[in-house]
Amino acid sequence: MTQLPSADLNHFLIPGSLDRPGNDPIFSLHGEAVRRIQKGDDVLNATIGALMEDSGQMAVMPAVDAAYRQVPQVRGSAYAPIAGDPGFLKSVTEDLYGGTALPECSVAVATPGGTGAIYASIVNFLERGQALLTTSYYWSPYAIMAEHHGRRVETFEMFDGDGGFHLAAFEEGLRRMVADQGRALVVLNFPCHNPTGYSMHQDEWREVARIVNAVGEGAPVAVLIDHAYAKFGAPGSERWVEHAESMTEKAVVLVAWSASKAFALYGARVGALVASCRDEGERKRIGQALSYSCRGTWSNCNHLGMLAVGHILQDPQMRRSSEEERARMRGLLDERVAAFNELAVGAGLAYPRYEGGFFVSVFTPDPKLTALHMKEESGVFVVPLQGAVRVALCALPVSRVQRVVDALAAGVRAAEQAR
Repeated sequence: MTQLPSADLNHFLIPGSLDRPGNDPIFSLHGEAVRRIQKGDDVLNATIGALMEDSGQMAVMPAVDAAYRQVPQVRGSAYAPIAGDPGFLKSVTEDLYGGTALPECSVAVATPGGTGAIYASIVNFLERGQALLTTSYYWSPYAIMAEHHGRRVETFEMFDGDGGFHLAAFEEGLRRMVADQGRALVVLNFPCHNPTGYSMHQDEWREVARIVNAVGEGAPVAVLIDHAYAKFGAPGSERWVEHAESMTEKAVVLVAWSASKAFALYGARVGALVASCRDEGERKRIGQALSYSCRGTWSNCNHLGMLAVGHILQDPQMRRSSEEERARMRGLLDERVAAFNELAVGAGLAYPRYEGGFFVSVFTPDPKLTALHMKEESGVFVVPLQGAVRVALCALPVSRVQRVVDALAAGVRAAEQAR
């Protein structure tokens, strides 16, 4: 019998995989909160991005269930095309860009959720060893995906002294990135930024487009819009599209589209990467490269999910039903956002402009201590970040917002006193 190598001399894993964490920190905290709730503890779980009813049950959309039931089993069980179902991809592109010229200069592939779209962007628009550029507050899996594929994350300061989007820092970071590596991939998670809840206003988007086009004169620039929470933005937030159209003058605009939040289909992993480029030859090359990445990783995406979501987007009655159901869900969230803003201002909490979205972040000098204090003293679970704690208001009924704000205020005070 062959003897295995001694553990202290050798490993089956390659060196770079020996010390990987076994679980995502957010899901670890979520799991701890769920276990406490199952034991009967009085706990509020504000860790994970899933919209809950005030009853505590997950909010779902009946139109989605109806669409799944209308897909013939033989179709839904078959392999999807490598790049994704054509009808689904066309519908997603129209959902994003209908009424503009962008559908005519876009290509798309299906991805396992928005995460798959981010992955495909990283590996196709950056060389190994290069870095993507994003805001100083960002969704931590960006770094995991980048590192896992031999890339990195670099950031620019997200907020200026007035609490707005730091345009000067963005421009400086983008120019530095192009100077250092000859190209840039910018990741912007707006509207409804995760983790801060911030949405850029029109003048900010306009300046971002101006900067992108100015830098794109001299080097390849790709801008990835992480669209995950955009359907829950404040009225007017969808106008980012007109600035995306402007950016295609000199850049490629990528959108990570996801059904996870927009259709309350978190586990179905239905998404797409839509790439817009005015040059026809380059657009064809991008489509081929993205399809190659699909085959080289997940191969095919969830065919049943694509057909169901595509049907909702294509059928006028189904689309109306889904939009009405989403509007009801957005109303739940808007109540929580309004309550948080009123109570947080009264409690003296410091946090970014928050007009909609699943999350808000509260600044604190010691995020880990603040989160620990909230968990141990108030039974409120939040996620510590660099310089802030993230609160998933999407998961909490409006009646519990006061308790969360009180816990945040006490946690921040504890952190300030410990300095």
